[in-house]
Amino acid sequence: MTLALMTLNGEPVQLTPEGGLFLPACRTLVTADLHFEKGSAMAARGRRLAPPYDTTVTLDRLQRLVRRMQPKRVVALGDSFHDDAGPLRLGEGDARRIQALTKAVEWVWVAGNHDPDPPAMLGGTAASELLVGSLLLRHEPRSGPRPGEVAGHLHPKAAVATSARRVSSFCFVTDGQRMILPAFGAYTGGLDVHTPVIRDLFKQGLKVFLLGQERLYQFPISKLSKPRRASSL
Repeated sequence: MTLALMTLNGEPVQLTPEGGLFLPACRTLVTADLHFEKGSAMAARGRRLAPPYDTTVTLDRLQRLVRRMQPKRVVALGDSFHDDAGPLRLGEGDARRIQALTKAVEWVWVAGNHDPDPPAMLGGTAASELLVGSLLLRHEPRSGPRPGEVAGHLHPKAAVATSARRVSSFCFVTDGQRMILPAFGAYTGGLDVHTPVIRDLFKQGLKVFLLGQERLYQFPISKLSKPRRASSL
């Protein structure tokens, strides 16, 4: 795996192809929008065609990333569960895996709009936001200039046209001062970075890092394709 290295509001950071943000100075790994148990929530609403294995798949990716990066602290940046009842729908195996993760490192659940009360029975501590060095970690980005803000919530995606086809992927969005992380969950949708709710957060110098299998691909927004249709979260 090849990491993308950059400075964010003066802090050295590393971006991983899985969608994690790593702060090497304090060995903190940040992920956003895990949306555990989205599949079971969809099934409860009658959408039973999606296999209910999204939590297991997301945990597989998360555990591999934790093993590789060896963080001292993990910050789950809100919407870790798709709804308040998500922790109660966890299978025993997935619940034990989450508990093992929260015991192995310092674990912080940042509150999201889907899960304002993070699950106490799974370990870890809860926070509304977290200041780490010059970076303020929160779930939902706020309007206006916010140097150092690191947020999720918007599930950014971007597309680029090649000579053969149009390639679309989740992505990091940044201007070097603030950043929106990609959604980490297996069943999450996304919003194109051209959408005003994303683009208006960045007045100039907007760059994206598209997630690839083994590396990230950096593009200025001027090189990205416009969306064909609206996406959903």
